[in-house]
Amino acid sequence: MMKTKVLVLLAVAGLASGCENMSTGQKGAVAGAALGTGIGLATGGSFGAVVGAGLIGGAAGYIGGSMLGNK
Repeated sequence: MMKTKVLVLLAVAGLASGCENMSTGQKGAVAGAALGTGIGLATGGSFGAVVGAGLIGGAAGYIGGSMLGNK
């Protein structure tokens, strides 16, 4: 289980480091998906719950980032 968590954290770090040419909404989506997935993993959810948390976090992050980018 620890190996899986480390691999996920490395993948998130790789995705976050490639955000230079992204819009504010896209950056929010990446951050929200990472946060949602991390929370799903930390609570010990099943695979479906972790993926669902990542998708919901990504959608919420995109909406929030787009709203901030338009102001």
